[in-house]
Amino acid sequence: MRRRMRSAVATLAAAAGIAGVMVQTGSAGTVQDYPEFPYPVTNYQEDNRGQYHFSARGGWINDVNAPLYYDGEYHLYYQHNPHGLQWDTMHWGHATSTDLVHWKQQPIALEPGVHPGDLFSGGGVVDTANVSGLKDGDDDPIIVYSGTNGVQVFYSTDGGFTFHTYDGGRKVVVPQGTSRDPKVFWDEAAETWGLVVWSDAPGGNGVDFYTSDDLLNWTHASRYNAGWLFECPDFVPMPLDGDPENVKWVLSDASGEYVVGAFDGTTFTTEQTTPQRFNQGNNQFGGSYYAGLTFMNLPDDRIVSMAWQPGNSGTIWTGNITFPVEMRLETVDGAPMVLSTPVDEIDGLRTGTQTWKARMLDDDRAAALLDGVEMDTTEIEAEFEVIGRTEPRFGFRLGTGEDGWYDHEVVYDAKTQTLDGVPLPLEDGKVELRLLVDRGQLEIFGNDGRLYRSLNVNFDSMPGDDAMELFVDGNVRLTGMTVHQLGSVWGGESTLESNVGGEWYTDSGVWSDASGGKKGTSGGDAFYLNTTTGTDFSYEADVRLDSGVAAALTFRSNRDASRHYTANVDAHANVIKLWRPGRDIATYPLDVEYGRTYHLKVVAEGSRIRVYLDGGAEPVIDAVDDTIPSGQFGLNVYNGTAVIQNVQVGPVP
Repeated sequence: MRRRMRSAVATLAAAAGIAGVMVQTGSAGTVQDYPEFPYPVTNYQEDNRGQYHFSARGGWINDVNAPLYYDGEYHLYYQHNPHGLQWDTMHWGHATSTDLVHWKQQPIALEPGVHPGDLFSGGGVVDTANVSGLKDGDDDPIIVYSGTNGVQVFYSTDGGFTFHTYDGGRKVVVPQGTSRDPKVFWDEAAETWGLVVWSDAPGGNGVDFYTSDDLLNWTHASRYNAGWLFECPDFVPMPLDGDPENVKWVLSDASGEYVVGAFDGTTFTTEQTTPQRFNQGNNQFGGSYYAGLTFMNLPDDRIVSMAWQPGNSGTIWTGNITFPVEMRLETVDGAPMVLSTPVDEIDGLRTGTQTWKARMLDDDRAAALLDGVEMDTTEIEAEFEVIGRTEPRFGFRLGTGEDGWYDHEVVYDAKTQTLDGVPLPLEDGKVELRLLVDRGQLEIFGNDGRLYRSLNVNFDSMPGDDAMELFVDGNVRLTGMTVHQLGSVWGGESTLESNVGGEWYTDSGVWSDASGGKKGTSGGDAFYLNTTTGTDFSYEADVRLDSGVAAALTFRSNRDASRHYTANVDAHANVIKLWRPGRDIATYPLDVEYGRTYHLKVVAEGSRIRVYLDGGAEPVIDAVDDTIPSGQFGLNVYNGTAVIQNVQVGPVP
């Protein structure tokens, strides 16, 4: 896919934006251990990082590439810049899963300098019959297609992990004009392979169709022109209303626009002049849904798709992928329409479920219904019935806080019959809502997939702001509701060794996992807090200040660290200091050295606070302050960089 910084494609990007990543080059076509991997360790807990939406460990991602299934694993490839947080020289990133929801990031699949050409978006397939003749060993060849202004072929003989360049990078297909984003498909009726690729000539936007018997040599078959059709085409057969004898073909582009028609083995035709959309989000390069593709070689009859969600980022990563949906083609209001619903594998993420039976709701009853129910990573299923001539507005306020604040409001308006502003007619007076709420993502489904809307919403991930509210303006009947709490798909790979229970979260500054522990960096105060609280305790850790002013243990903090006690090593004042906002309580002189590890221990007992240094038997600070009786545990860095490790909490000795 061509992007705004196209000039960067000609060279290998320099390492930038992610510490510890080195760049090397290799001769084109040589399979090797691609040097971008391994990535910096992360526990995937950065603010707004989705807990069940895939994102890369580090760097930028965009378009989904060549999703496929092979030998018990789902493979997800994607456009990727591992060296920075913006689009730049494209690689193919790679992740695998055994259940479509728990993903493990793998080494780079296609890399500039190792693989020739512009490694832009494309598709792939498993050659189970070895029609290509590329098989070498026990694994079936996995063949992927990429390149701009002509299609290049790369193939794997180890199950999709490393790739060879076919025929020195020769372009096997060269459409007219500007072209990119090839996608391969199997035509069951014609018993042949097909390839569709986007180009802008002749005649403007459109796609060229090619056919092949061996996946390597292609013959031009036809062209389909459409002004709406821009980038990343997908072309997939779907049975209409579940009838395998009535198969239609669905042609779509990067924005999720699609038309339904027929394919006779060479030519696509359709009676539809205006496209529909799979997804009713902000469907553009900088929006919330773009460049979706369907999986190849699935072991069942499902059609599963994933797409790129651009509008989400953190301190070491940019972009995420939508939760996988199953697509089906059904007749709606007399015309074929693609419906999308979350894959059934979401069941395996559910850690707790609450249900509510049918009842009439007004504003007060609705507001009280979800009191105390958490919304951090949640799936909501609810059905409402509009009775009589009332035209109520109702829905969910997500991420609610004080003074009526909320991060996003999902509204069904019975008068306009719209959900979240998108048309969705009542069916027999009812509307069904299904919401997937993650820390940086919201996916909305209506009436069993008739509406599918992906958004990036930066929900406040701090404790206390993970509440939600059901609201009703008027009266409506709730026929039933279920709220599932969803677990994280990540393995929790934090390098911080700690016995502190609860969840760690970033309140301020940049916190990442380094080889020596939790690394914090900030131009001011940076706090990394845990939801666990304490009143009387011992609290200790190894603290290493690498640059700047101070590194510290924070305790008895509130959730945003506006109230706390902190004991630090201060390199500017050359002291150990106990302080709270508004007061330096006590200090102890110390010639603080950068790069040296100090062991700090705090014993808090009522108003008495003692600070010990490097395992000493006597405290270096023994002070009294009764301002803050209890609160959360945390870590702190001030105007510098530090690494903190071996964080332990225990009883008062």
